[in-house]
Amino acid sequence: MTWDLTSYFPQFDGPEMRQFKEALGSDVAALQEQAAALPPLTEKSADAWEQVLARNEDLSRRLSHLSSYISCLASSDARNEAYLKEEAGLARQRAELAKVRIELLRAVKNASDEVFSSFTARTSQAGAEHYLNRLREEARRVMPTEKEILATDLAVDGIQAWGRLYDTISSKLELDMVYPDGRRQRLPMSQRRSLMDHPDRRIRKAAFDGGNAAWQTVEDVAAAALNAIGGTRLTLNRHRGVEHFLDIALFQASIGRKTLDAMFDALFANIELPRRILRAKAKRMGQSGVAWFDLGAPLDLPNQAKLSWDEAKTTVRESFVRAYPALGSFFQEQVIDKSWVDWEPRPGKRPGGFCTSSMLSKESRIFMTYNDSLGDVLTLAHESGHAFHGYLMRDIRPYARGYPMTLAETASTFGEQVLMNGLLDDPTVSDAQKAMMLDVEVGHGAIYLLDIPVRYEFEKAFYEERKSGELSVSRLKELMVETQRRVLGDVLEPGGEDSYFWASKLHFYITGITFYNFPYTFGYLLSRGLYAMFKKEGSNFLRRYEEFLRLTGSDTAENVVRRSLGRDLEHPEFWTEVIRSLEEPLNRLETLLPKVLPSKGN
Repeated sequence: MTWDLTSYFPQFDGPEMRQFKEALGSDVAALQEQAAALPPLTEKSADAWEQVLARNEDLSRRLSHLSSYISCLASSDARNEAYLKEEAGLARQRAELAKVRIELLRAVKNASDEVFSSFTARTSQAGAEHYLNRLREEARRVMPTEKEILATDLAVDGIQAWGRLYDTISSKLELDMVYPDGRRQRLPMSQRRSLMDHPDRRIRKAAFDGGNAAWQTVEDVAAAALNAIGGTRLTLNRHRGVEHFLDIALFQASIGRKTLDAMFDALFANIELPRRILRAKAKRMGQSGVAWFDLGAPLDLPNQAKLSWDEAKTTVRESFVRAYPALGSFFQEQVIDKSWVDWEPRPGKRPGGFCTSSMLSKESRIFMTYNDSLGDVLTLAHESGHAFHGYLMRDIRPYARGYPMTLAETASTFGEQVLMNGLLDDPTVSDAQKAMMLDVEVGHGAIYLLDIPVRYEFEKAFYEERKSGELSVSRLKELMVETQRRVLGDVLEPGGEDSYFWASKLHFYITGITFYNFPYTFGYLLSRGLYAMFKKEGSNFLRRYEEFLRLTGSDTAENVVRRSLGRDLEHPEFWTEVIRSLEEPLNRLETLLPKVLPSKGN
């Protein structure tokens, strides 16, 4: 591994780690016992519940430390059975602490408004008001305590086990890559993504075909996992009195249905703009349309030299320093100097990338697989944005750090914007290199405005059909193809669909958050809106931006934006304005391309 994890524990399964786990387990059990013995929240029991909340917060901080450490190890070496065993054990530890939360839900469910308001106003709850209000909202739809405890216990070997099974299969799955020159290579699935971002369309198609052939060998397992995860959620929703499966997704995203509808109304009203981006890509490839494997691919521009890891670090640092000195200093002094990134490609690594943080050590770690591409450089900037968000919140209490995914993605995508615009504003950067950056910028627009909505629309349709029973492999493939056709329209070439996208996309199998898709579009568009304000106001905006990041766990997404930035997310106007901001870089790219790349079209 290329990251340094010794600030978590000196060694895996050493005395420090074992003592930490033992103390955490005994403290969780003791708090369970204390909370279960208390009556619901009243004036008389308020002091005791105050103690429970304080101890629960401390345990959450400690569990985040262990969880972050184990996720780092298991992701970097998913073939290590000791790491996987710890990961399974961690799921049980989370379930035990979740039982304390169940008792908290019981405490506030039937408390009078007067008692609850008085409790929330206590000095000890300063900064935790939003957490308590969400707790009360969630309490209105919980099952009886005994059922919730049973559901929590069953989840470890049920829905979460299906998610772990998918993680194990995807990390061990390999594809047969047949290169255009006939060379064959057996590769881990984690390297498929970078090959599908290759400028040579033949290589992209080979990676796509080889990958889908591999997924076909485990299609029944993937379908079983997806059906089990979806079925479990729907069953729990029914027992909890949840009217619609999106209600849980909206609660987790900390937004209202009006905001979600406003965003998608604006998106579908302006969907020809991202389609226009793909048409421009198709024209430059000499194609009448694009295939699904073309969506994330760059144009085959000159000077597509590979970037070494050292060059990637330098590129990100210099762009950050020029536009946002505090972000640049953080990147160098924390992310790089303290070895926070596991970046090297190797067998056994899980696919994808993430940033994880410990609220105890107040540090983060970045997981990614660097394959010398510009997309990987952007991933480094993206995940460093997440880490910076955590750094700004390092001294905020845990109850005010639980920001939703809708707001989590703004800091990361803002980091990408800083990198891209820093390179575009650099006079030493050539027209070809600027065209490359603009291609990335508008290409990301197409992903967030077409690919992500496909995932959202597919998952909605999946849950609607799952109410009536399990979906077969053939129906899952058919549903995915139908959705891709409907969202992309005629820009998707005949036969260019990805019928196995439901199997290969990890996000459908994440069990902790449902609808792990639309928050990406939300965060992307919100961050573009933020960056537009930054370009307009200059460095004066950064104080408001950092205040926005610190507030992300303290209110609904709508209120955080309203309080810190003065914008309204419940109306399509904001979203329309941001979507149309893609016209400028697209026009700029179309102006540059004839200078650097002869057209292959007519």
